[in-house]
Amino acid sequence: MNRNWRVIGVFAIAGLIAACAPKQEDASAKTDTVSETAQTTPLVDRELLFGNPSRWQGRLSPDGEMMSFLAPLDGVMNVWVAPAGDFDAAKAVTADTGRGIRQHFWSLDSENLLFIRDNNGDENWHLFSVDLQTDEITDLTPYEDISATMIAQSEDHPGQVVVGINDRDPRWHDPYLIDLQTAERTLLVENTGFAELVVDHDLQVRLGMTPSADGGFTVSQKIEEDWVELFDIPREDALTTYILGFDKDNSGIYLQDSRGRDKAALTHLALASGKLTVLAESDKADISSVVMNPTDHTPMAYAVNFHKHEWMGLDEKFKDDVAALNKQARGDITILATTLDGMQWLTASARDTESDVYEVYDRNTRKLTPLFAGKPELNEFALPRSYPQTIQSRDGLDLVSYLTLPVEADKGGNVDAPLPMVLLVHGGPWGRDNFADSSTASWLANRGYAVLQVNFRASTGFGKDFVNAGNGEWAAAMHNDLLDAVDWAIDKKITSKDKVAIMGGSYGGYATLVGLTFTPETFACGVDIVGPSNLNTLLESVPPYWEGFKKVLHSAVGNPETEAGRKLLEDRSPLNFVDNISKPLLIGQGANDPRVKQAESDQIVSAMQKKNLPVTYILYPDDGHGFQKPENRLSFYAATESFLADCLGGRYQPIGDDLSDSSIEVVQGAEFVPGLKEAIAKKSLIATNTIEED
Repeated sequence: MNRNWRVIGVFAIAGLIAACAPKQEDASAKTDTVSETAQTTPLVDRELLFGNPSRWQGRLSPDGEMMSFLAPLDGVMNVWVAPAGDFDAAKAVTADTGRGIRQHFWSLDSENLLFIRDNNGDENWHLFSVDLQTDEITDLTPYEDISATMIAQSEDHPGQVVVGINDRDPRWHDPYLIDLQTAERTLLVENTGFAELVVDHDLQVRLGMTPSADGGFTVSQKIEEDWVELFDIPREDALTTYILGFDKDNSGIYLQDSRGRDKAALTHLALASGKLTVLAESDKADISSVVMNPTDHTPMAYAVNFHKHEWMGLDEKFKDDVAALNKQARGDITILATTLDGMQWLTASARDTESDVYEVYDRNTRKLTPLFAGKPELNEFALPRSYPQTIQSRDGLDLVSYLTLPVEADKGGNVDAPLPMVLLVHGGPWGRDNFADSSTASWLANRGYAVLQVNFRASTGFGKDFVNAGNGEWAAAMHNDLLDAVDWAIDKKITSKDKVAIMGGSYGGYATLVGLTFTPETFACGVDIVGPSNLNTLLESVPPYWEGFKKVLHSAVGNPETEAGRKLLEDRSPLNFVDNISKPLLIGQGANDPRVKQAESDQIVSAMQKKNLPVTYILYPDDGHGFQKPENRLSFYAATESFLADCLGGRYQPIGDDLSDSSIEVVQGAEFVPGLKEAIAKKSLIATNTIEED
């Protein structure tokens, strides 16, 4: 079942004003704020941190015989396949040459691999299949201007998938049954206004969710040709209640369910009687992950994620396995999937002081065995530790946060003297930061900065009250949470008032613009990546297939269809407070971004130019919402590193040739980032010489 439209929400995971005189590009040069001791910690090369991993997104085939993963092919992430554990036999089964493939998974017959791909970040996703017998690749959704969504597959119907396609009406996805061998599609039902459709294990459409006027949903059941209302998901539960799927005999459904409680529980609803049974719950946080038995369709285990995932067995048959897994696991572990027989569990472990690792738990031996490390080269470096924190907001909310400190300055989560700090704000806002989930935090700490990540109100996973506390609070209480976290860090002497930068992507980019316009005295500088500057124009330009989510969006952010709502959005838009900007600002934007369109960055840069306010604006014509192409990502972080060093006094690796293979366009203000103007000129010279040689 596809639920990304609600989980990701609007912004899913991503210039400067008064620049000082450019510093000499010497990575070992001392600064006023980074200690001499810290200079002895080797710089981790940006390409290692932000380039392609050696391998990523490990998967086991449902029969357990094969494995797949993403890995570079000629510098671009592609899908590779091999017998399980035999990397020497691995072969690439795709040959993408663009932004690379970012998501792949197995068909339940273990005979096909499926992957999604868009065009240069436009998020018009197509679903492709790879026949592993012939290596033939088929676009299962070969239609113009659509964004396909994977809905379901079933072990009872091998070789078939249900896919949502919005080619009839761009607002709504019609569910089609698609044969993986012939690519023929059969319409299951016409979607006349359902935000989400749910199929059972016979791949029949059974449930539909209709958005209600107040931002909630009505769940209806399809009985023959009629739709009969089953239950409501109230507005306050819209972002914390999900249908997980049907039970084995298709007579009931499992839910992550916050109705009638704050923290989402795991429940079972019998459709005929309406009986609701609570299977698991926690007072600490939502039940965030559930592992289902792939054939019995009963929940095997679940996790609660406060600071880290805590896994608990639910089915008696698996409790000893979960205990054995917990005993052997290191880092923050996620159970990704199991084989169809339930005997092998694929896990991913996020670790702060070494590379993330994919592992396989075998129920026969009760051993957890490494499959591969994502970036094993990182293990050669001393990497910074991340410390979970709980910071209290001014109105008493617990803000789960993560503090990452430079290796040499780290005294068990404290420091001897204040460091420059980067407040790194996550996107969404309906998402969350997790333990050791950010290579950006590791990179910044390696450069000598303390890094603070804050799960501000509206972040998900901490109960519906916490999510809904963000309704109508963009640039208000949500921003106050960030300010309270900064004050906490200052009080703890982790940083000082004049040495805090703010940085983030998507909603985090918006928070950066809010920081520099609403509270300019708090931050020394800011880095905005694909952040909206005008909430009215943002909501006017959302993609048509977000129609089912718009009411939720309006109830949380502001309703542009009412005068009061438009006024609220206007009052919370950084574009309208450009005059307040007095600190350095760097902006990065993907030209093909369908969520936060290029106009959001264009208009604030234009407004700053009219006010003669310096700004550096970097644009990527072949990227979208965040920089997926590693060449683009590397070039932007090279500029960011120089920008932050100039602002906060941290260490930096020279820009060097890190722009050369990217599509970077510095639209405005190259001169405000030390070394950027020269690097752009060098890139242009290399490109010119290459053309002449051809």
